[in-house]
Amino acid sequence: MELQAVYVQILALILFVIGLLTAISRRNVFFVLMGVELALNAVNLSLIGFSKTLPGDLSVAGQIVPLFTIAVAAAEACVGLAMVILIFRNQESVDSDNYSGMKG
Repeated sequence: MELQAVYVQILALILFVIGLLTAISRRNVFFVLMGVELALNAVNLSLIGFSKTLPGDLSVAGQIVPLFTIAVAAAEACVGLAMVILIFRNQESVDSDNYSGMKG
């Protein structure tokens, strides 16, 4: 693996850890969603960076998979934000601790 690919993987790891810590440690639902999006984009960066080291057709596959991930992340963001808006109308808060009363 060439040196530039290693740097891309290190950057992707740092972004993934930041996104994971943000999603776990925050109470605000918007920050949780942003953390999940950051982690997904870090995985996309890792896949694209790794695909540069693969030969031929495999290189293209490593660049096509992130397109599907971006589509899934966009759908997740739309559904997640719609759920947050509906819950905010009922609870008048975006604090994730307030949602525990909605179980079962």
